[in-house]
Amino acid sequence: MAGIDESGPRQRFAEELRSARELYPERRLSQTALARKIKSSKSTISRLEGVSDPVPPGISALLDQVFDTGGRFQELYEEITAEGFPKHARKRMELEPKATAILEWSPTVVPGLFQTGRYADRLFRSGNPRLSEKELAAMVAKRLARQRLLENGPPPDFSVVVCESVILRAVGGPEVMREQLEKLLDRSRQPTTVLQVLPLAAGTHGLMDASLSILDTPQTGPIVYTEGIRSSLLIDEPTEVAHFRRAYDVLTATALSQSESTRLIRKHLETL
Repeated sequence: MAGIDESGPRQRFAEELRSARELYPERRLSQTALARKIKSSKSTISRLEGVSDPVPPGISALLDQVFDTGGRFQELYEEITAEGFPKHARKRMELEPKATAILEWSPTVVPGLFQTGRYADRLFRSGNPRLSEKELAAMVAKRLARQRLLENGPPPDFSVVVCESVILRAVGGPEVMREQLEKLLDRSRQPTTVLQVLPLAAGTHGLMDASLSILDTPQTGPIVYTEGIRSSLLIDEPTEVAHFRRAYDVLTATALSQSESTRLIRKHLETL
């Protein structure tokens, strides 16, 4: 994996943390005093003020709270997380935390925002056989960190359609898939989430060639993101966006209802 960019967001995170601590309004905070405020340790604060170690999930929000920085540390954390993904996927990672609505079609794997750690690990191992255990663990941690947008604060409206093959494919074996399908069911219970399964019997449709996400943010409006193995495409031209949105609407109309999808997943879960 590539080394950390010394001029990038991880460096800025370290510098702004040191500055916020030293310029704390009441008096300069020591690393120990800051650690007490966020229920952490002095060694953790020391590592955060360096650039060699990753930023643990959840700490940025606590720092914003202590220093009243209006989400600045969380913003930098999201930039750091995006840097850990392939270059062609980073723009989507930047848009995701800002989205008020996400529509997603996944024809081959469980969407990243729904994956378990073990499921993600098996995918990364298959796609990157030369990575070390440390590198694999870092990739899994970054993927799981993305899921915080569904867990902290108001989550986006999230509509997901997966192909039936996604729940049938035994990624990592029965135990891994059992855990993964249980998480799918758990995520589907969120009031802001709609999960549907497109049955194999549905036949051909307009989105068979690739995965698709439509991310809607207040700043950009809807943007289409499609992804292959080594490349991706962002589309913001209104006519093209409308074309993909229509194709997605047809897909949701063809897919099983949310309750039928839940029953299908439970039925397959019982066979594992």
